[in-house]
Amino acid sequence: MGALQIDVAIIGGGAAGLMCARVAGLRGRRVLLIEHAERVGKKILMSGGGRCNFTNTGTTAANFISANPHFCKSALARFTPQDFIALVDRHGIAWHEKELGQLFCNDSSSQIVRMLLDECAAAGVRVETRCSVAQVQQRDQGFVLTTTLGEVHAQALVVASGGLSIPSMGATGFGYVLAHQFGHAVRATRAGLVPLTLSGTHQQHYQDLSGVALPVEARCNGQRFRAGMLVTHRGISGPAILQISSYWQPGDDLRLNLLPDCDVFEALREQQRAHSDAELRTRLAELLPRRLALRLCEIGLPNRPLRQYREAELRAVAAQMESWPLVASGTEGYRTAEVTLGGVDTDALSSTTLQSRHVPRLYFIGEVVDVTGHLGGYNFQWAWASGHAAGSAV
Repeated sequence: MGALQIDVAIIGGGAAGLMCARVAGLRGRRVLLIEHAERVGKKILMSGGGRCNFTNTGTTAANFISANPHFCKSALARFTPQDFIALVDRHGIAWHEKELGQLFCNDSSSQIVRMLLDECAAAGVRVETRCSVAQVQQRDQGFVLTTTLGEVHAQALVVASGGLSIPSMGATGFGYVLAHQFGHAVRATRAGLVPLTLSGTHQQHYQDLSGVALPVEARCNGQRFRAGMLVTHRGISGPAILQISSYWQPGDDLRLNLLPDCDVFEALREQQRAHSDAELRTRLAELLPRRLALRLCEIGLPNRPLRQYREAELRAVAAQMESWPLVASGTEGYRTAEVTLGGVDTDALSSTTLQSRHVPRLYFIGEVVDVTGHLGGYNFQWAWASGHAAGSAV
């Protein structure tokens, strides 16, 4: 049997690959979407607690991390959250805004995958799952892919293979290998949007508080995020920690405002006026989860009756609580990371089309590229936008 002849081969059946396939197919291209797992869109299916935080209405370039912060602007401007919402609405998928512009399906993330597959089917896209690519070669103004499906000849190749996060769902570094093969630099990768781990005495201080949750403001390297924090057996998690983890590396100074929604000094003064004979830890338990309040007074805050604190001492306690040091030792790694930081260097990609500047008709889109979003639907919006950009050009 002869080789399969197509216009566009897309490696990776995630969000970016599906969008790219849809758009290219609608333009009349013969498209083959190759996914090595048993089904497409596995990350879509598990996202948002199974309801898929499919975009964020507040998306701007400021919500992304990249060595070139301007690179994502073109694609994001040409396929906006409103464009994706219109697609969702056209398929009759009910959705709601949870907070801060985060949009979720009312029912199931599987609706988003079904929508994209239906769109691909309508555009004539051929989707092959359980299909591995052993080798890619550039030949005769195109590409030859050696796959479990057989030999595939494609005029253009789109790499949408994702990053290294959550290997249990099939994540691999295949896209980075291809990038190197074709002369592209790959910026150092590491886990992002990931829980932090504690060790030694720092873990001992908090490990029996596992399950304690509270709103905090996490600060590191000039970045700050106000959201929830959760103490775990191994360290800390929750939205604020996942956000700041993308900016933190071992040895960096990480601080928490444990009462971000109030003036801590004034709150303590009020407690002092109303309950002067009570100990600090007793009244802190009115402001913080009780177990945490008691522990803070064991490991850092001076505990005595409130009437014994002078104003300067009370201000010092407030300052400690507004800038509580947390010495993390590492992260939970790719095993639980929602995204991969770093990736294919954008310097050698067109910001308009995502095409390689080294190799004609070779494109890199989605998470494999050095563009990483904050928590809250931004990474999906980058997937839709970059997929749309490449699909419009390929």
